[in-house]
Amino acid sequence: MKIYNHLSQIVITSLTFAAITWLQILRRNYVIFTLLLGLNFIVATPAMAANLSGDLLKQPATEITINLGNSANELKFEPNHLEFVTGKRYQLTLTNPSQLKHYFTAKDFADGIWTQKVQAGKVEIKGAIHELELKPGAEAEWVFVPLKSGDYGLRCTIPGHTEAGMTGEIAIKN
Repeated sequence: MKIYNHLSQIVITSLTFAAITWLQILRRNYVIFTLLLGLNFIVATPAMAANLSGDLLKQPATEITINLGNSANELKFEPNHLEFVTGKRYQLTLTNPSQLKHYFTAKDFADGIWTQKVQAGKVEIKGAIHELELKPGAEAEWVFVPLKSGDYGLRCTIPGHTEAGMTGEIAIKN
């Protein structure tokens, strides 16, 4: 009887150990699967940007000019409504013809695009851009490709400028 009890304990212990081992393997595989699945979503934007490096960057950008203010020092963007299409390359030329400095601030818009470059004078900036400051008479070029559709707000963040109407809308369509 002692042998039977001892054997049953060994069998139960072995089965328990086997079950725990299988659960750990399944859990580890589930975690690995979940991480791989999550990486697919994280890598989607850089992968999309990598695909852009082919033919899209060789084609000419659609040029759009926007004035931050005007020579009469009115606080407005001209035009104040911009429309872009995902997957197309654009060159946004920002000019400040006024005697005041202004900001082009559209953080959510900037998060939904891939910026190829921003050029101002002899300086070229690469990477994420959320706000551009243009001093009187300044000009900058922003070359980008919209990746995420949506409607975004545009404003000049200098105190009093937004309240005076220096706002705009940016729409990205599929």
